[in-house]
Amino acid sequence: MNQLFKKRKEQLGFFQSLLSKPKSISIPREFNESAIMVCDACGGASSKKDMASNLFVCPSCNYHLKLTPQQRLYQLIDENSFRETNRKMSSTSVALFPGYLTKYNKSVESTGNLEAVVCGVATIGGNKTAIAILDAHFMMGSMGSVVGEKITRLIELADRKKLPLIIFSASGGARMQEGINSLMQMAKTSAALAHFGDNGGFYLSVLTHPTTGGVSASFAMLGDIILAEPGALIGFAGRRVIEKTMNEKLPDNFQTAEFVKEKGFVDRIVARKQLRNTLITLLEYHKEASI
Repeated sequence: MNQLFKKRKEQLGFFQSLLSKPKSISIPREFNESAIMVCDACGGASSKKDMASNLFVCPSCNYHLKLTPQQRLYQLIDENSFRETNRKMSSTSVALFPGYLTKYNKSVESTGNLEAVVCGVATIGGNKTAIAILDAHFMMGSMGSVVGEKITRLIELADRKKLPLIIFSASGGARMQEGINSLMQMAKTSAALAHFGDNGGFYLSVLTHPTTGGVSASFAMLGDIILAEPGALIGFAGRRVIEKTMNEKLPDNFQTAEFVKEKGFVDRIVARKQLRNTLITLLEYHKEASI
């Protein structure tokens, strides 16, 4: 037992030293413009420059590729308006589950972020807004205790400052390495949103690919208005689990944004090129209604 405690303490010490030096973490996503990107859907190849100019939407099949939080912010917010909150927040849970620390560190190194969500305040078309963006590249955007806490604190900040709130979801669900602590975030974020709504807060939820599991079963589906990107996977359990449980074949478009909208769970599907203008319009409507 003493040896196990010592090992965990050493792991935690390494983790804390990593957090104390965020500026030393490189972001290897800024590669040469001549680099080739391949569409995950059709396999079509385009240069990074062409893909970026098309907002990372495949010109061949219109598939909306996954974005990093930084790419999402660049596309949507007013220039130099973003102020991040709680960037250095950390969890001690990474030292408790075998292999968790290794996976966590790999995500930190590959994304340049310390967790699977980036939160802060920015202006969009001049409208000051609290904004959270989940990162599907960071452990599949899974929601652990830090992700839930950062989102909850952002909701509370929006409540105090009387700001509209936008959350971009992209997640595989709860981060099971953290056990019950990850599942608790579903109730915590939902309770914070209920309080925010009771106080007149306006919450815009944007579902991107993929939005599943505990995230889809909590804050992602609680927006006053729910938007989705075309073709996004939206659901709770996976197709194979549902088919085996129901013992029947599901439609080919099952759990796509289009299917979910048809069933009434999404208000509107918005292509990435129209998303900024759509958000500005909705924020302006909310502002006028609040006067």
